[in-house]
Parts: sequence; structure tokens; C-alpha cells
Amino acid sequence: MTGTGRNRVPVAVSAVGSARFAFRAERGNSICSFPEWQVSGLKMDSITLVSGSATFLPNGVKIASRGAAKDAACPPVGIIGSGDFAKSLTMRLLRCGFRVVVGSRHPKRAAEFFPHVVDVTHHEDAVAKAAVIFMAIHRENYAALWDLKHLLSEKVLVDVSNNRRLDQYPESNAEYLASLFPESCVVKGFNVISAWAMQSAPKGTSSQQVFICSNSLVARQQVLELARQLGFIPVDMGALSTSRDIENMPLRLFSAWRGPVLTAVALSIVSFAYSFARDIVHPYVKSRQSSFYRIPVEVVNHTLPVVAVTLLALVYLSGQLAAAHQLYYGTKYRRFPAWLEGWLQSRRQLGLLSFFFSCVHALYSLVLPMRRSDRYLLLNMAYQQVHANVENSWNEEEVWRVEMYLSFGIMSLGLLSLLAVTSIPSVNSALNWREFSFIQSTLGYIGLLIATFHGLLFGWRRAFEEDAYRFYLPPTFVLALVLPVTVIVGKTLLLLPCVSRKLRRIRRGWHTHQKCSEPPGSSCHLSPERVTIM
Repeated sequence: MTGTGRNRVPVAVSAVGSARFAFRAERGNSICSFPEWQVSGLKMDSITLVSGSATFLPNGVKIASRGAAKDAACPPVGIIGSGDFAKSLTMRLLRCGFRVVVGSRHPKRAAEFFPHVVDVTHHEDAVAKAAVIFMAIHRENYAALWDLKHLLSEKVLVDVSNNRRLDQYPESNAEYLASLFPESCVVKGFNVISAWAMQSAPKGTSSQQVFICSNSLVARQQVLELARQLGFIPVDMGALSTSRDIENMPLRLFSAWRGPVLTAVALSIVSFAYSFARDIVHPYVKSRQSSFYRIPVEVVNHTLPVVAVTLLALVYLSGQLAAAHQLYYGTKYRRFPAWLEGWLQSRRQLGLLSFFFSCVHALYSLVLPMRRSDRYLLLNMAYQQVHANVENSWNEEEVWRVEMYLSFGIMSLGLLSLLAVTSIPSVNSALNWREFSFIQSTLGYIGLLIATFHGLLFGWRRAFEEDAYRFYLPPTFVLALVLPVTVIVGKTLLLLPCVSRKLRRIRRGWHTHQKCSEPPGSSCHLSPERVTIM
């Protein structure tokens, strides 16, 4: 059997006993009921079109008909291929009220895997019956349809194929198909939908987008409407030349996350090496004290907060650099440099990675007292206190420091959780622009400020102690707070009235060389476009 080069999933749907699987057709008010059928063997007794349609027996004989003239006027949707995607697409089309004809090289064997209401026939017969044909076959099999070129003339061919790697061929599969059949209207689409999603998502509940392109405007609009009737969200990508980008979409692996993930990995490696040199190597070199047992938990837990607060600071540093760029050139219409543009577009990924490292840091901090080494150290401390005849070791300053340190840490994690939740598309769409900007910008800066206080309370006076500078290196928390403090200072400068007023006017469309004598609130101070960088 042929497929489309996408994820393969077996069709497995069953109805128990005489349970009826009903759906409402997209066109008209008829309801199709499926009694007693299984898709594991795809055995079906009959299909009844209720409310003025027809009833079909397994052999395809129509035993009742009302409104048959209306149904006959609408040609079936053709599918070339009988692989997993063809089966799933067939079930989707049937649930949405379409008639389907499937073309296969071995129709008798393929018919066992389709409902009896589906016309499974040879390629030539399927092409002749359908006006819109889904090419659910591999690129290598396109040439096998060359003999049917005269039948494919003026037909709409929907290419749903994918490649195995990016830019595998000089031209896209859709462009290659169009070169083979120049008299047909080739449309690229549905290749980003897996067979599982095509089959499992009920009509009207899918939020998955379908990217569609074609050189024929009529064919493109026809397939866009078909995708809409199948319950997907169609996206018009224009001419067929964009089909290469559409075919590369399913092959990209977290392309938007590559830069943020590499940044997080680099920060993790540098921070871990720094903590390892200070906390493990220095005690061993100075006094032959083995502290290697601290690597799995303690050294890792020193690395996590450094990466988390640095990533969070990078989120807002990009916005401040963009604001400085606008202030320097005195306009918002000058393009940002490519590196800054990419940085701005990856802020959500940086923020989510910061939230991830913060959560892992919280979990590591919870298990610190559970370590056997920590218990031994506690017993040794208690023994030394008894041996020194110290009855009360209460330190009021230390108690307050730890209490405030923990409280600020919990609050910063809570605010980061709020930022992460509002980044979810379903939550984001429920907020207006002002609400989203308040959460992501105002509350985000407050979260960064609280996280900075969390780090300052952790270090307290150790930044001024000589013993804290091992190998003449400052404590880890000092390096972790350099970038957040810089961002907070930069935000404070941007909030100055003289700076914020000019920046606000620039973002409303004002230029530094533009002189305006009209009062505020006039057309000179307004812009139909609202741009927020931070």
C-alpha cells in the first residue's frame, strides 16, 4: 500500500454491538448513521443517510433515495493512495459529509481497509469521478500517473507529501508534481497534519492550522474552504513557490528553541564549571578536603538559579536594547539588527526556560535536607555545640535573612509561573493587549526584582568576606546578579520622565526631526499602530 511519507498510524475505531456512530453533514441537514462497523477489519453492514438522503448496502446498491439529484450534483473527493494517511483522510471526509472515491493499484485488497460506502477502485476510475484529488502517495510514485495525464487535466491535485529531510530535492514535491501535470491545478496542503490528528480530532474541535498554497487562485480558495469544512484552520500562503517552506515545516525540530536552548546550555556549563572550581577544586587543593560528593546535588543546585535569573534578565534586556535603538535613531521605523530581531522573537522561549530552571532549583532545594551528608553535618554541629557547652545558638540576624530569602524565592517563582501560564496560546488569546502587557512587562520586572532580592539575601555579607573569594574568584551569586541588576538599572533609566516621554512619542510615530506645534492628543501625537518592545 502507498503512503505519504508522514507519521504512520493504524486505523483502529470500533463500535460495539448495535451502537450507532452518527454525525451531521456539513452541507444540508442530513445526519449519517453508521450501525455496527469496525475499522480494524473495516466491516460495515450499511450506511443510512437520514432525513431525506439514501441508504446503501455493503455492495453499494442504493435502496432508498430522496434528494439524490442534489447529492449527485456534488462529485466525490478523490484520494490516490491507500496508506495510513489515505485511510484517516477518508474517515475525516466521511464524518464531514463528503463522498469519497479511493484509487489504488490493488483495489480489491485495499477495499478491505475502507468502509463499504467508499468507492475503492483503480486510479483511472477514481481520477475520472473526482474533481478534487488528494495525492496521498510518495513523490517517487508521481510518474506512475503519467498515463492518466489527459484525465488529470483541469483537476485540482492536492499534494500532501513530505520529505525525509530538509530541502531533499532541488524543487518542492508540489512544484515537481506541477511540472509533470502542467494542465492540472496543483495545491500544496494538509502535509502538516499527521494521520493520527486527521482521524482522531472531532470536527469543529481542532485548532490545528493547515497551510495551503497554489498558483491557481480558484483552486486555492476551493481547498481553503475544504479545509475549513473539515474542521481545520486554513492559512493562505500564496503562490506555489512557498510550498518548499510548507514542506519543511514538519521536518523542523524546535527551530525557534535552538538559540534559547543553546544559550541555556552554555550558561549551565559555564556556571557549573565556575561552581566546581570554587566549591570542589579549591578545598581539595588548599587542604586536601574531598568534597566531590557535593557535585550531584549541591553544585548543580548552585548552577540552576544562576541560569534561571540570567535567562529572565535576558528576556528584558533585549527590550531595553530595542528601546535604546529607537532612542538613538529617533524613530521606530528603522529596522533592528538581525541579531536583535532574533533575540526579541525568542523572548518567550527564554522566559519558559527560566521558569523551567527555577522549578528544578526549587525541587533541588527541597531535597537538600534529605541528604545523608546533610544529616551527618547536622549531627557534627550538634556535637560541637554540646562540647562547647553552648546552650542557645539562636542568631536573630541569620533567622531573618533565611526567612526573607525563602519568602522572596517563593514569590519570584509564583510570578514566573504566572508569566509562563499567560504564554500559553489559549490563555493568551483570552487576554487583551493591555492585560497581557501588564503581566508580561510590569509583573515580569517585579518578578526579576524579587528574584534579585532573593539572590542578595542568599549572599548577604559574604560578598565582603575575604574567605569567600576562592582562587580570587567572587562568589557565584555575585556573578549571577550582575546582569539582573544591570537590567533593573536600565529600566529605571527608561522610566525617567525625560526618557519615557520621548520613547513614548517615538513609538507613536514621531521622528526626532519632526516638529509638532499641535497640543498633545492631536493627530500628530497619535498613531494607528501600537508597538511595545519591552
